[in-house]
Amino acid sequence: MSGMKGKVIVITGASSGIGEATAMLLADRGAQVVLGARRLDRLEALANRIVKTGGKVAYAAADVRRSEDLSSLVQLAREKFGKLDVLVNNAGIMPISPLDDLRVEEWEAMIDINIKGVLYGIAAALPIFRGQGSGHFINIASTAAYRILPNMSVYAATKLAVRAISEGLRQEAGDKLRVTIISPGFTRTPGSTRTDVLEAIKDQEMKAKLEAYQNIGLSPYSIASAIAFAIEQPNAVDVSEVVVRPTAQG
Repeated sequence: MSGMKGKVIVITGASSGIGEATAMLLADRGAQVVLGARRLDRLEALANRIVKTGGKVAYAAADVRRSEDLSSLVQLAREKFGKLDVLVNNAGIMPISPLDDLRVEEWEAMIDINIKGVLYGIAAALPIFRGQGSGHFINIASTAAYRILPNMSVYAATKLAVRAISEGLRQEAGDKLRVTIISPGFTRTPGSTRTDVLEAIKDQEMKAKLEAYQNIGLSPYSIASAIAFAIEQPNAVDVSEVVVRPTAQG
């Protein structure tokens, strides 16, 4: 029996990229997935694909900058499927620019989505997990949390924060809850391949590196597979951290 079958899994940022791939893969392995993102039309299309392949799914518009949206999403999981086994805090953004550009609004957006969004997810699910006596947080960080590059300092700081929050949560969780950090390297997602993201980079060396990464970037399904691996372990096994990067990434 798969360790995935029958589990109820909430995924944020599920409308594209890693979130979309994760929803498809986990549903295919027998999970009941609850999807949240801002783009309701994309969620509906994804849910229809899952249903056509025999999967079980629920979805709702959710902006992780709003704590009430995260609370509503986890409540939807309980109302639809009777429980909550896993929360995948996946939603994130990656605008890249030198600090000299003073893109304060982008900095604030990264803090609100990449850090506070994870905290709001924890706040929504932790009481449920405590009450059940079981549960699994999977928080998506980045290899940027290990290696700081020019033009990515604020993004890297938010992903360092995700690692710190996750490790603290793991130590506080006790022997009933699991906490996993997944740190992707360069992955071909809409946020990393958009032309406007690349055009905003003034550092030509950094821009050339990111353009080159378009050819070596991982499929989002590679990250989804790492998420599935952590979930499918026995309940007594906590996969604390997984780093997944292209073999060609330095």
